[in-house]
Amino acid sequence: MNILKNIRKNAFIILLITLIVMYFILKKDLDVIVMYLQTIDLKYILLSFFLFLLYIVTGSYSIYKTVNQKNNFTLKESIKHKLIVQFFNGITPFSTGGQPMEIYMLSKHNISISKSTNYVLQNFIFYQIALVIFGLFAVMINNSCHLFEKSKILGNIVLIGFIVNTIVAVVLLFISFSKKTTMNVVNILIQILFKMHIIKDKEKIVGKWNNRIIEFNNCAKELKKNKKLFIFGIILNFIGLICLYLIPLFLAYSIGDFNNLNIINTITSSAYVMIASSFIPIPGASGGIEFAFTKFFENFMSDSKTKTILLLWRFITYYLGMILGAVLFSVDRESKILSTKN
Repeated sequence: MNILKNIRKNAFIILLITLIVMYFILKKDLDVIVMYLQTIDLKYILLSFFLFLLYIVTGSYSIYKTVNQKNNFTLKESIKHKLIVQFFNGITPFSTGGQPMEIYMLSKHNISISKSTNYVLQNFIFYQIALVIFGLFAVMINNSCHLFEKSKILGNIVLIGFIVNTIVAVVLLFISFSKKTTMNVVNILIQILFKMHIIKDKEKIVGKWNNRIIEFNNCAKELKKNKKLFIFGIILNFIGLICLYLIPLFLAYSIGDFNNLNIINTITSSAYVMIASSFIPIPGASGGIEFAFTKFFENFMSDSKTKTILLLWRFITYYLGMILGAVLFSVDRESKILSTKN
């Protein structure tokens, strides 16, 4: 019941913020935006849906291949899990709800919690490395081509975000491959925080972090044994991000704009938007992600076109996954309740 209450609460917050943000974004250009929406070319909209589907499938196939090394787990189940994870990521701050839910769902397939955690961590590492590679590409392109002259401050924030994401990836790898050193560093930091009276229960915190380090280290051992899976997982997540980042290009085509966006500036802008949104603690990064999208893409096209594409992009890449995930979660929950009663 508490989970459902939190879901309803977060869904209401997301809806309220979205309505407020959309009001301020659209109020000046509403007539022009409606005109563009009335003349959209559906084949490019369908292509955008297909790219989002490919993003979901590549992410699903990554976890499917990881789990299926030692367990019987279908691709269909993996796709269902991915969409439910999209839903829980979308309703929680910093997208923190997806991974615990995925671990729980894997455990329902007779996979132990420790193994489920290991599989999810492996895929998180794949995704994080692919994200950093794309971030590096975006930063290099912007530094050489100066794409965001109108958004220098936001561009600097994104640069900080890229550095933070890179540090996270490096720290994850360091934790994974240097268990003893990491434990010593963490214990020293916890001791300092304990002496500063920031931490009260030192033993509990030490035990918790040591368990996490052991989990990451076990994950690294699995990846060491299967280097092909490691490379394949990164490639899959890289392809998925390409599909996701290209969606605005085909949405521009759908409203008849074939000149302002190209593959390079679309991927770079999309990468910058996603990095910027990672700083926003509101579920779905609502408000901030719309602001970032308009500020980056308005460097290449008019405000009204940018806002029209934003409406379509936000529905396809966020609300569609949320809706499908919510439906699947509801159906899955109802079927479990019925099976329990029978």
